[in-house]
Amino acid sequence: MARVCHLDIQNFRSIKELAWAPSAGINCLVGPGDSGKSTIVDAIDLCLGARRSLAFGDTDFHNLDVTRPIVISATLDNLPDELLNLESFGDFLRGFDPATGRVEDEPREGIATVLTLRLSVASDLEPVWSLYSERAERDGLERGLTWKDRALLAPARIGSYASSNLSWSRNSVLNRLTEDRAELGAQLAAAARQARTSFGDHADAQLADTLTAVTQVANRLGVPVGASARALLDAHSVSIGDGAVALHNASGIPLRSLGTGSSRLLVAGLQREAADSASIALVDEVEYGLEPHRLARLLDSLGAKEDAPTLQVFMTSHSPVALRELTADQIFIVRSRRGRHGVQRVGSVDGIQGMLRKDAEAFLANSVLVCEGASEVGFGRGLDQFWVGEGDSSFFALGGAYVDTGGSEPDRCFERGRALLELGYRVLVLADSDKPPTPAVVKAFHDAGGESVVWRPGRALEDELFQSLPDDAIDRLLTKATENLGRDLVNEHIKSKSGGKVDLNAVELERILDGFSAETKTLLGIASKTKGNGWFKSVTAFQEVAKDVVGPHLAAADPDFQELINKLRSWIHAA
Repeated sequence: MARVCHLDIQNFRSIKELAWAPSAGINCLVGPGDSGKSTIVDAIDLCLGARRSLAFGDTDFHNLDVTRPIVISATLDNLPDELLNLESFGDFLRGFDPATGRVEDEPREGIATVLTLRLSVASDLEPVWSLYSERAERDGLERGLTWKDRALLAPARIGSYASSNLSWSRNSVLNRLTEDRAELGAQLAAAARQARTSFGDHADAQLADTLTAVTQVANRLGVPVGASARALLDAHSVSIGDGAVALHNASGIPLRSLGTGSSRLLVAGLQREAADSASIALVDEVEYGLEPHRLARLLDSLGAKEDAPTLQVFMTSHSPVALRELTADQIFIVRSRRGRHGVQRVGSVDGIQGMLRKDAEAFLANSVLVCEGASEVGFGRGLDQFWVGEGDSSFFALGGAYVDTGGSEPDRCFERGRALLELGYRVLVLADSDKPPTPAVVKAFHDAGGESVVWRPGRALEDELFQSLPDDAIDRLLTKATENLGRDLVNEHIKSKSGGKVDLNAVELERILDGFSAETKTLLGIASKTKGNGWFKSVTAFQEVAKDVVGPHLAAADPDFQELINKLRSWIHAA
């Protein structure tokens, strides 16, 4: 059935201009708040939905500018034969080239034949639906779609009002499951009459005194009410249509009373079952009302794992759970640049799928701090907590996220950072320099607009801390190390890395007599990195180090180290 192959939006709500060729399957829209994700879903619904009228207001126009009309154009391919009839639609048939993602005004061999349905709203706020082609507009030709054809193309909205699809109301998914149509008109009319009579039999007995008084007054005044007035339901108030026929469970409880998540699950399953007759589904905030395992089931029901999807789905999400269940080709980032909106497929960037699985939260952020390993993640989080205590806004509140690239390959954090830059994120890399990355990789990252904080040549994070912080801070680092690993293990690490020349007692004695020497600070940095038993090698441990030790002692630290940390702080708070 029909799919949206191209969407154009002009002057609608937050979107001044957008042109996008969506995929034939799942299109999960993510992006910063107020980026236009829900506006895109609403635009498709308004353009293709089978409605006889819509209420528009000035706030639906971009920047409240009613002098520029709202124009939403949905170009559809995979059309049923009746919509490809040359005699009826020849002047409006166009072509779509999937290789370029562009609509051509004339159909031709080798590309899809399509129709463009356009919704226009001018300052009079009256919506107008019509078919569009450049040549028809040039020749002054106008044509719309019949109500039957509009209903055929209408998408299913799976949202807060999903329960409306659990009755046989107009455009309900239940009417699309099979071609069978129950002729219930006579039965519904009889049910209404029976309800009136049954109610009257009970009401007459309970309201007998009132009815007697009414009858007496009416007879006295010559008002014809017959032998006795009756209390019946008003015929105009008892009108039972198809929408009154609803699904119930085996106990007779209406399925409309299901929770939000259950309603969404059921309607999504029904929509997929009815995909032959209605193949477009719209879901705003797909995670709403669902636990993670039920969200995964909903996405499966919508065809997330299908190689050849039967449904075209437009959804929005702020859930990392949803993103982990999808592929990079099913996720699209919505952004506004210089007044023009764009939609970019995450899968258009190489090497992104692994990061999507591991750090899905980053794709929901504005700014991403790409860290060489868990140590840098904890360090960044701890400093951020310290700065919040000083009155700064937190990195999370500013729309930030952390990415841990694993620490084993020095190029990886710059490669991941560049991939995120290509998707429009603001990126800073936080990395060691004890294993130098490839200069060309670093240059490519910076040339793409990325920033970095890299420890001084030959140093890892631990080296920087022990060689840059004042003696009081080093005392606290040693205390934390012994609390984490025990005094004996810390002592063994110092002895091992010094070739048996120095132990923990000697280090502590030196501190009392002369303060820590440069050689001892270097030794402690090396010992703290002992493979397999690092003194602070976890997010939690380094978070505590940064918050409780580095932050409070930064003002007394080495000036070059301060400069690096202040660069990190400035970048975070410029978000």
